[in-house]
Amino acid sequence: MCTLKNRVCSPFATLRRLALAAAMGVLCTLAIANPPCPGDVDGNRVVDMGDVSMVLLDFGLCPVDPPSISSVTPNYGPTAGGTTITITGTTLTDASAVTVRGKSAANVTVVNDTTVTAVTPAGSVGAANVQVTTPGGTATISGAFTYGNAPPPPAWCTVLEQSPNATVVPDATLRAAITATNLPWRVRDTGTGIEMVLIPSGTYTMGCSASSSYGCGSDESPTHQVTLTNAFYLSRTEVTQAQWVAKMGSNPSAFTGETSRPVEQVSWNDIQPFCTATGMRLPTEAEWEYAYRAGTTTAFHGMPGYLNGTNDDNQLGTIAWSSSNSGNQTRPVAGKAANGFGLYDMSGNVWEWCQDWYGTYASGAQTNPTGPGSGSYRVLRGGDWDVDSGVCRVSYRDASTPDSRFIIGFRVARNP
Repeated sequence: MCTLKNRVCSPFATLRRLALAAAMGVLCTLAIANPPCPGDVDGNRVVDMGDVSMVLLDFGLCPVDPPSISSVTPNYGPTAGGTTITITGTTLTDASAVTVRGKSAANVTVVNDTTVTAVTPAGSVGAANVQVTTPGGTATISGAFTYGNAPPPPAWCTVLEQSPNATVVPDATLRAAITATNLPWRVRDTGTGIEMVLIPSGTYTMGCSASSSYGCGSDESPTHQVTLTNAFYLSRTEVTQAQWVAKMGSNPSAFTGETSRPVEQVSWNDIQPFCTATGMRLPTEAEWEYAYRAGTTTAFHGMPGYLNGTNDDNQLGTIAWSSSNSGNQTRPVAGKAANGFGLYDMSGNVWEWCQDWYGTYASGAQTNPTGPGSGSYRVLRGGDWDVDSGVCRVSYRDASTPDSRFIIGFRVARNP
């Protein structure tokens, strides 16, 4: 019988064995209970001409599953062609051709069973169908690639980089997700000068990530699947004292002298006028944790030498100012290694306010969760310069009343 998927069957060896066995009227050995009998195709415990007949019926090419296409990234490019696109789907092994609006693409490369890359041919402005041909057939995804310039950037920003930089976002899956949005990756908010990066939509497991030295608090469970359906921008650093003063006029911070330090001593209530004046908002708790993780599942996000993250508390100093290295003070932002989205100081330096009221986690999968509808405390995340590594874990949660002012700062989010 043919057992190799997507390959040509050559059953001559099996036929020779079956023919010989059939001619001799061979019975399958019964030395043990139901032993394997390779030649017994029809399962009657006898290798005979019936088995040979079944093999002959299957002689030839094995059936091949048809291909399918789920996405094309990037999904736009110039009419001159030359855009390297990544096609994802199923059963793409042995892809022989890719066409865009009926024209052959160049440099077709099979990466694996679910991924093919190709270079687009020239085409006229507008949406185009993309096709992939394999031995199993041809798959088509309608209007998946658009010829023309990239869509205009949001009016509130200046584009610094359209596409994600691989040295900053090393994970190819994250880069593809960012590119697929058609939105610029790195921008500067015109009104505040705050640099922001795009966080794409996605699904992750939210909650308890213990480190090698610290377990999880009870409020970090149950772990649950969270899906964020909308991309958003998030500031690369905590809002600095200079950025705060430029909009609010005075500096409430306890640690001054360097305006590139994060602003602190700001309450949740204090931040609302800043957000109103700038068009920004606080991230939800689910957005904050998703952005911290950047595709990792460990207690601490990725860093040089540990791109997939780590649970080793001894590595915290690479990414955070905490009690072990801060010198009992806040430090200028972006002084430690960024995570896989290019975000700095997600652990340590100052606590960060989130939008949500604090409450227990619900069990079960959630989509775009925003926390309880009311409460007494607002969520704090990330830890500060005066805490140990256990508090700087991605899933550690704290909270305070909305009017609290101590070593708390924030970073801002913005919808595209």
